[in-house]
Order: sequence, then structure tokens, then C-alpha cells
Amino acid sequence: MRSIITSRLALFILTLLVLTLALPAGADWERFFAEADRLGEPAGDPPARPVYRGEEQIGLLFETNDVAPIPAYSGEPVNMLVALDMTGMIVGVRVLEHSEPIMLVGIPEQRLVDFANQYLTRTIKDRVRVGISPRQREGYQYVDAVSGATVTVVVMGEGIMRSARRIALAHGLVDPEALAVREPATVREDVFEPATWNELLEAGAVGRLDLTRGEVDEAFIGTEAEGRETAPPGAEDEIFIDFHAAYLNAPTAGRNLLGDAHYERIMGRLEQDEHAILLMASGRYSFKGSGFVRGGIFDRIQLLQGDRAIQFRDTDLIRAPNIAAEGAPHFIERDIFVVRSEHGFDPGRPWEIELLVRRQVGALDSAFVNFPLMYTPPEAWFSYPEPPEPAIAVDDDRPLWVTVWEDRVMHIVVLGIGLTLLVFILMFQDVLARRPKLLLRIRHVFLIYTVVFIGWYALAQLSVVNIFTFTNSLGRDFKWDTFLMDPMMFILWTFVAATLLLWGRGVYCGWLCPFGAMQELINEVSRKFKVPQFELPWAVHERLWAIKYMILLVLFAISLHSLSTAEVYAEVEPFKTAVTLRFQREWGFVLYAGILLAISVVNRKFFCRYMCPLGAGLAIPARIRLFDWLRRHKECGTPCQICAHECEVRAIHPDGRINANECHYCLDCQVTYWNDRKCPPLIARRKRREKAASISAGRAKGGEYPVIRIEEQAASTAKS
Repeated sequence: MRSIITSRLALFILTLLVLTLALPAGADWERFFAEADRLGEPAGDPPARPVYRGEEQIGLLFETNDVAPIPAYSGEPVNMLVALDMTGMIVGVRVLEHSEPIMLVGIPEQRLVDFANQYLTRTIKDRVRVGISPRQREGYQYVDAVSGATVTVVVMGEGIMRSARRIALAHGLVDPEALAVREPATVREDVFEPATWNELLEAGAVGRLDLTRGEVDEAFIGTEAEGRETAPPGAEDEIFIDFHAAYLNAPTAGRNLLGDAHYERIMGRLEQDEHAILLMASGRYSFKGSGFVRGGIFDRIQLLQGDRAIQFRDTDLIRAPNIAAEGAPHFIERDIFVVRSEHGFDPGRPWEIELLVRRQVGALDSAFVNFPLMYTPPEAWFSYPEPPEPAIAVDDDRPLWVTVWEDRVMHIVVLGIGLTLLVFILMFQDVLARRPKLLLRIRHVFLIYTVVFIGWYALAQLSVVNIFTFTNSLGRDFKWDTFLMDPMMFILWTFVAATLLLWGRGVYCGWLCPFGAMQELINEVSRKFKVPQFELPWAVHERLWAIKYMILLVLFAISLHSLSTAEVYAEVEPFKTAVTLRFQREWGFVLYAGILLAISVVNRKFFCRYMCPLGAGLAIPARIRLFDWLRRHKECGTPCQICAHECEVRAIHPDGRINANECHYCLDCQVTYWNDRKCPPLIARRKRREKAASISAGRAKGGEYPVIRIEEQAASTAKS
């Protein structure tokens, strides 16, 4: 009986699953289009399903793989269901299928959902870029990326926008002539009329938002902050804020509000295509807030125009003088904010200042309500260009990786400078090794650069998964575009490939691996505090080297069957936790990475030496390196053991041989090689030189020779 019930339950679940997979659109079209009552059959080229309300078509539903299947990091596209209304606006997005290994462990699936939802209300004429660039390009709208999955979300975003444009044009949703980027209006300098404060208000030159305490309390009804910080009885009509805004570039507003002298001064401070907005307020509430800090953003206000939201920083603030217009009231706050040219602000179109009011609902949580101050500039102030330039399919035919590289120019330049410096260090290692203090300072600074910039900022931590992705792609449809999608990783891998041939594995493991740099810096600090170090016996240490190669072979075998499964087991590397996600993960992953870093306090680079599959993967091709740059004396190892004892990762055998597969190229052995106060062969040579110099000096003084006792000479020789 139990088996029958179990079988029927399994059949029921399987049936639901099949129906869900068979009708992906049917599960969403009613949610995307609340007024829809019918879904049509796929039609057109590229195909899309029309959505109807009665006999009226109100939108289209399509899958991105049917329109613009762009390969992501895994080599396969991310398939999404997208809904467009009849104006070309995106009203729904759902991720249907992906093969991204980076998302299988560590990054919740919800992060993809949240990213896709940022495209809701975007239109096909918008130029949208994933927010990976510190310098945002004029005319573009930026959305937040997903840390650790940059390539994936860049491809998703481009797939959404490119598919939406092609569907809209192919199915006649919009007229291509109507899809245009309208050039911003220009201020007419010859238009000026003297005006009082009240006349400016009536003409719309000054916008106003007047809020009472009662109105604000009502706005919080239904939120978590309902009933908190409310006005006491009888105080509901008190002014909460009397908020005003004006566009100052237009002479009628600027000269009347500021006066001629201040107007000329403010306009003189503006660069080309920059705009000045005057904000004024009285009442209990400050539009700037008391929590603002230097270098930060004013979080209570933002300027909205169309789909663009513009935040103001402290560098955008100019103190405003007293209002010069006749009849102007006294304002507690008066400040001018500069709208920079990169925002593409159009002064001739309506805009609004959104005022955010926050109320605390817990120790860390707050509830927010936004109040808009609407501003419609008088058309007589501006000249409007005609006709607008068409903007459909902007960048549509360019390779996606090209736009990604353009957005990350600053990252590429900083990485290029760092790699160039490293090449100079390696090429002139003999010169630096003779100056150990300088070399040590350079190395410490470079390791900090590796952790902070390459690791935490640029997210360019290499992984053994990258090797598996590359080897798997060779057996399929190999495309360089897939690897060019992440310029930091591509440049770093190219550099590593070159250095493997010239110097071996140690250049990456010793200088460019963020997690390795973390371990080394932690160990350096612990040694400064004289924390005792623990080392395994040589026989045990030598055999533990094999562990990382075993891990590599197991992971490689798994990757041949399933790259996604290999990504799961590749969590033996703590890189994603400690570097890519900056420890923002489940406690088990953080504990594992923390233990490995804690071991570094008493043992230098334990993980790198014994467990790292990436290091093992780099060591194998490094065996064909072309040069041996590390110098050795014939006496090294026979009998001298100084370098072997001082090698921090113990890559030098007792017989004096350097194991290039385990060397991290820290150059400590080269410092000893050139040190004639530490290296025995050099000590002996130095003493012979000093003795010869002493004898020569004695002869020069008239035959006085130094007396060297036989016992002292013998003791010195034995010590050498």
C-alpha cells in the first residue's frame, strides 16, 4: 500500500514538473500582464507570442535564446523569458535556464532574479550597461552587477536589450523613426525678465513641495514605520518641510534668485553641459541630513528625469547666497547642486527632485517614503533641436566584449601598470636582490595591491575552474569571445601563460594570487610579533606536495563529466569565499577559509604548498619553462644549507636543488646568494679580498704586514 502511494505521489510531482517545463510562458504571462486574458501562438521571425486583452494585443512574450543567444561564461547562453508591452517597454523578465557554474555554489539564484528585475520599465531605446565602470558614459543607464558573476550578468543584460529591440522592430511594436535620442535643449541667454519671488512661483520658474507633519504620517500608514515618530495631537498641521527648487542656468531664474554678481560667479564655475539646481527649504526636516559625511552621497534627495536617477555627492555642492528676489521668504537651508555633464540631463524637459523621508523601525532597519517635487521648465527659456537622431540598435552589431573592455578601461590600465612593474622586478631581480630592504618593501606593497585591487576590487582571482572551462571549450565550439568577456581575467591569464614559459609557476603563486598574498601578509605580521612557526619534517613535507596534484586530477576527471559538478567540488579552493565574495557567504564556507588563513599565522602558505589545485595545474605546463633565472653556487647544498633552511615555502631540497614546481619566486634565496655577509662562498671570497687588500695596504706603508695568528686563521676557515 505504501509503495502504491509513493508511486502515485512521484507520478503527480513528475506531472507537475513536466507541465511547468512545457509551458514556461503560461506560468508568467498573467503575472506580467495583469489585464491579459489570452496568450497567442508563437509567430514571426524571430518568434514571439502575442498577449491579448479581448481582441486587443497588449504585448509580446519571447525567449532570448530564440532571438539573441549570447554565450555566457559556461559557453552556453542564459535563456530568459521577456515580456514587452506595445510601447517597447520591458514589463517582465524571468530566468528560464542557465549553465553557469559560478551560480551553482556560493551565489544564490535569487541574485540573478534581482539583477534581471532591474530591467523592468526599461525601454528598447534605452542604452543600458551593467554598472562595472567607475566612469559612466554619457547617455547610458547603469544597473548594478552581481559580485563574482560579472560575465554572466553582462551577457544577460545584453541578451535582454538586444532581444527586445529585435522583437519590437520585427513585430511592429514601435515605429523605428520614433526611437530616437533627443538632443538636450540649450538655454537661451537672450531671454531675461525681471521678476519677484511670487512672479517666479506663478511662472513655474520655482517648483514647490509643501508637506505637513500629518501628511507625512499618513504616507507611512501601511508600512512598518506606521505609528512611529508621529506628530503629537494638535501638531498635524505643522510644517514638516517647505521645499523649493529652481533651475539656475536660465537667466530669468538665476539672475532674479541670486543677483547678477552671484549668478556670474556660479555660471563661471560650471563646465560645459553642466547645470545648477537651487534647493531651498524651511521646516523640521533637512533635505541634506545631519548624517552626511565628506566624500559621500546626499541620500535624502535625488534628481529624476525619465528613467534616469541622479545622486549628488559632496563635490557637487555649492553654498548658495541669500535669495535676491523681492518678497522671497527666509530659508533655513539654501544650497546649489551641480548636475554633471555625464548624466545627460536635459534642462528643457520636466524633471523632479525626489525627497526621501526615513523612519527607524529597528536597530538596523528603516522604512522609507518618497515625496516628489515636480518641476516643468518654461519652454520660452530654451531652444529645442530638431529632428532627433535615431538611436535604435546602438552598439547592436558590435561584439559584446568590446563594450565591456571600454567600460573597464581604468581597471585595465591599473592592472597593466601592475603587471609592467612586476616584469621589471623579474627582469632586474639581481639588482633588487642586492638591495634586500628595497626588495622587501616593493614586495609587501605589491602583495597589498594584489589583495586589494586584483582580488577584492577587480575580482580577478584565478581558479582551477578557469582551466577546466578552457580545456572543455577546446572540445566544443571554441570562441575567443567567451574569454574576452572578462578583460581582467583574460589579461591576467595571458600574462600567466607567458610567465609560465619564462619563469615558471612561481610568478603567479608568489606575486599575483590574492589568496596567496593574504596568507603571506598574515604570516609576515605574525613573524613581526615573534609568533613561533611550525614546520613539518622534510620527509612528511615532501610527500604532502602530492595532495594538490591528487585534488587536481580528481577535479579534472569530474569536469570531463560535468563542469558544473566540478565547480561544486572546486570549493576546496577558498578563493570565492575570501576574495570574490569577500567573506559574504554561509558560515561553513567562511569558517573553512578562516581556518586556512589562521594556519598562516604559524605556517607560511600552508594551503598553497599542499592543497591548491590551481598551483598544481600551473606547475604542470611550467615544466617546459625556457630559462632558469634563479642563481646557485656550486657549494649550495654541499655542504651549505642556509637557503634550504630559510626558504619560506621549503622549495629547496637538502642537496641545494630548487624545485621549480614548488617555488613561489619570492627571491629570498637570491638575496642570500648576493649577500657576502651570509652566503659562505661569498664570505670566503670577501675575506680573501680583504686579506689581499690588507697586505697591499701594509706594503704601501713600508713593509708593515699584519700579524695573523695561526689559531684565528684556522677558526675563521672552519667557520666559513
